[in-house]
Amino acid sequence: MSQERLTVGVAARLSRYLQVLTQAKKMGRDSISSQEIGEYTNVNATQIRRDLSGFGKFGKRGVGYNIDSLIGAGDLGRAIATSTVFADHGFHIAGIFDSDPGKIGTQVASLAVQDPATLADTVHDKNIIVGVLAVPPNAAQDAADALVDAGVKIIFSYSDALIDTPADVTVHRSSPAAALLYALYFHLT
Repeated sequence: MSQERLTVGVAARLSRYLQVLTQAKKMGRDSISSQEIGEYTNVNATQIRRDLSGFGKFGKRGVGYNIDSLIGAGDLGRAIATSTVFADHGFHIAGIFDSDPGKIGTQVASLAVQDPATLADTVHDKNIIVGVLAVPPNAAQDAADALVDAGVKIIFSYSDALIDTPADVTVHRSSPAAALLYALYFHLT
């Protein structure tokens, strides 16, 4: 999208569209029209099409938008670990953990994916105080418990699940797309 077209208004509307798309996906929908998005967001369909057209051609007349092509279906943990945005702001990714035996030992950027059984030792050895959860909602509480038990005091969760932690542990919940849109606005302006 060109710099002059990404405004605060567009960024705010895109995050609202994302919420509708996410809910539609959860309901088993594969596509959605700009008219339907408009009914849930109170944004007119023409504005929605204009906002989305700045990112490419996603919609098909008479069919609507393919939800997966708009919200994506990538490996969030891998994206976080390989992104330079954290390093650019002084953060160092110190470990990546996955319970899938097929992923343990594989490389992601400069790190090998570790077995969650090594989490506590890694947190202690590397003095990690922040953990990032990029897990399905049904695994979020167990993963958060493991981080807390290991000594992590700040959890940044990309999961939709509500996480219960002790009072001395701070949980920040975020929609990756909403955060990205916010960051893009300030990057491009």
